Amino acid sequence: MAVYHYDVVVIGTGPAGESAAVNAAKKGKRVGVVESYKVVGGNCTHMGTIPSKALRHAVKQIIEFNTNPMFRDIGEPRWFSFPRVLKQAEQVMAKQVQMRTNFYARNRVDVFFGHARFTDANTVLVEGARGKGDEELKADKIVIATGSSPYCPPDVDFTHPRIYNSDTILKLSHTPRTLIIYGAGVIGCEYASIFSGLGVKVDLIDTRERLLSFLDYQISDALSYHLRNNGVVIRHNEQYESVVGTDTGVVLTLKSGKKIRADAFLWCNGRTGNTADMNLEEIGLTPNSRGQLEVNEQYQTEVPHIYAAGDVIGWPSLASAAYDQGRSASSHISGSSDYRYVDEVPTGIYTIPEISSIGQSEEELTAAKIPYEVGQAFFKDTARAQITGETVGMLKLLFHRETLQLLGIHCFGDRASEIIHIGQAIMRQQGEANTIEYFIHTTFNYPTMAEAYRVAAMNGLNRISNH
Repeated sequence: MAVYHYDVVVIGTGPAGESAAVNAAKKGKRVGVVESYKVVGGNCTHMGTIPSKALRHAVKQIIEFNTNPMFRDIGEPRWFSFPRVLKQAEQVMAKQVQMRTNFYARNRVDVFFGHARFTDANTVLVEGARGKGDEELKADKIVIATGSSPYCPPDVDFTHPRIYNSDTILKLSHTPRTLIIYGAGVIGCEYASIFSGLGVKVDLIDTRERLLSFLDYQISDALSYHLRNNGVVIRHNEQYESVVGTDTGVVLTLKSGKKIRADAFLWCNGRTGNTADMNLEEIGLTPNSRGQLEVNEQYQTEVPHIYAAGDVIGWPSLASAAYDQGRSASSHISGSSDYRYVDEVPTGIYTIPEISSIGQSEEELTAAKIPYEVGQAFFKDTARAQITGETVGMLKLLFHRETLQLLGIHCFGDRASEIIHIGQAIMRQQGEANTIEYFIHTTFNYPTMAEAYRVAAMNGLNRISNH
């Protein structure tokens, strides 16, 4: 069996693993990475972020074509099948794999394909894929960046051809007329948007009392409205009793006594850290009940030379945060000054329309008794949105009544996840630079979506001067 020696071994090539490996290599470390899939990129590239966002973009274009009166001169509204739309996503995934493979080659990082298992605290056995035998990697430091998978309860038969989770849905070879989505978290809401945009009748089962309750209530309400407006039936405070697949469909029985039938069923309720079969107990690591590893602010596990980053450590389970966490872990390994604990992360939710926020919500500020005021800009009043036809949505600024300091930004509508970063940059400034007056004293291009900041700031300042 071949044995290799490295300064750092990284397990997983998603955003956390990739950034940890490349950053360590750039700091002069000899690095090896292990990937259980047949190509690099991790869950983000193959099952999660990239395919679902590429899918969403294609569906958004279809909706625009089918609803824009200008296109009626070209032809009648068209129906597109799910597999056909998925082909668009596959092209993006292939480009991502090619680019990411080059990152490892350029930085002289060795990539091993196979399942990683610890034999001791400094040794990882790679159980060979691609017809290779086993290989042994020895390292001073190890980073676990294995990501997460959909939680699949044992009483639901996921081998049934009509029952899917958020990974296997990407293998869907037809377009169902009706679909039940169980779980109305971020992934459930994104897929409800995608399928309803393709003309599928969707039942969205929410185990809580409102959609995405961590969001600003106004934006959560707006999302509910727009999903319902697209024909999605949302059922709150429900729990499943049983999920039974038949030859012709799936029957969901709820504990409330309701029975719902559909052509297909998609489970989107919870994710589990990918820590099974790694022999972690052998080295003194015990994942929690959700398969996640506990880390400190340096991303070290209970075994100090073993680090963990990305979805495998839980919150916030976003590709953006995972990338920064991996980079920070390897900066700490290298004793570098550019280390930081990643705690200020904007949410980016790619429903149709999309949602993004950073900072505190009205509920949090009220609970903390912080005197705040609200500034709002509605996209329907913005010239750029009127030109593009994307008039749904708003930008909401929360700021301190006395100091005018920016406390929270909440955005709903087209390009929300881009628009948020302008405000994020101002929130990061020190002293007087972090006030909503910045938006009044700065000239924005016209027409742009960015000028919504000027409108919202003026709206908020007017509220104060009127009191």
